[in-house]
Amino acid sequence: MVKEAALILTLSAALTSAAADTMTGIFDENFYTLRTDINGDYMAPPVLLLGSDDRLTVSFDELAESNSYLRYSLVHCNANWTESSLVESEFLDGFNFGNVDDYEYSRMTATHYVNYHITLPNDRFSFRISGNYLLRVYRDDDPETTLLQVRFMVSESTALVGADVLSVTDIDYKDKHQQVSVTVDATNAGVEDVFNDMMVYVSQNGRLDNEVMVRQPLRVSGKTAYYEHLRPLIFPAGNEYRRMETVSTTYPGMHIDALEYHDPFYHATVATDYPRSQESYSYDQTQNGRFFVREYNSNDSEIEADYVVTHFTLDAPELPGKYIFLDGDFTCRRFDPQSLMTYNRATGLYEKTLLLKQGAYNYQYLTVDAGAKTPGASTATIEGDYYPTGNEYLVKVYTRRRGERYDRLIGVTSVKFK
Repeated sequence: MVKEAALILTLSAALTSAAADTMTGIFDENFYTLRTDINGDYMAPPVLLLGSDDRLTVSFDELAESNSYLRYSLVHCNANWTESSLVESEFLDGFNFGNVDDYEYSRMTATHYVNYHITLPNDRFSFRISGNYLLRVYRDDDPETTLLQVRFMVSESTALVGADVLSVTDIDYKDKHQQVSVTVDATNAGVEDVFNDMMVYVSQNGRLDNEVMVRQPLRVSGKTAYYEHLRPLIFPAGNEYRRMETVSTTYPGMHIDALEYHDPFYHATVATDYPRSQESYSYDQTQNGRFFVREYNSNDSEIEADYVVTHFTLDAPELPGKYIFLDGDFTCRRFDPQSLMTYNRATGLYEKTLLLKQGAYNYQYLTVDAGAKTPGASTATIEGDYYPTGNEYLVKVYTRRRGERYDRLIGVTSVKFK
């Protein structure tokens, strides 16, 4: 356990690129189901357009009989998610705190909880500049202790960003990888030197461990930069996410073997999973790691979906020197004790039990080497890498103008391999 804790601390530090943890996450055992949407769209990346009518909604639950007095505040971050040196008045118009006073109590559920919502921007403040932001939630009487936090972005959209994904890569031909190419037209973005002054971040399916940053394009034409044939933009293709559903507490849903009630919780046993790295690729239309709260017989699942103790098992031989993590939005993409699978020698299975709200979930199994110093995890060991996989890539372009003390987010786009 000491070695596991050391590994998790190392990986967390690498992911955040800083001593301070700025990843999306929940740090209090009473809070669950952290989600974001843009204008009601849960499939959209958490990116607001500066000066627009866009609204970001952050929602989460507290398992409690009554609401807590919660507040939130914002932190402005650099492109690599370290905290910027700006003071609050430089990135916000208004007060940098608000009360979390939009909440409802659960109805007709075995587990009682309070469902909270925070909408940004609101009548307390608006954003003055673009870039990366971190929303912190804390109790009003303990502002130094973060209960949960969420990353989101505000974009100027002054650069035109295009992207493409191919299975014919510079290292293999329709085999185990996909290659991303990016075009950035910075004509209206105020970038002086398009060859050196832009930072292009590319992530796959919302994962943070394999996100890459490239600075210099292959070539430039006028104010347009072309990021092509660059080795960092070649990604292992992975596999389609696995799916399971707990939309009902009266019958087992998709990929659920058993559903029972043991006071005070419902329990769902997910059908045992097996490695897919030696199988043939099989197409499935998934949501690339997202999850959706849903109770099949409800018109308001946000407060009528129940909580289910969900048991995952993976039938794989013990892998000395490797750790296996559950990956998906429901684990906040973190490598921590909440996502770490434990090998049970008595059953010969890797196991993990999580308390999850009823809904439809995407997940996959990632492996990390025990001696890892960098956050990169592998799909190859358990899931396999197959070039037809329908991965979704998010591209973000930042620049820092001469004399400025923050990284502007000048353009964002997403592209899916088809």
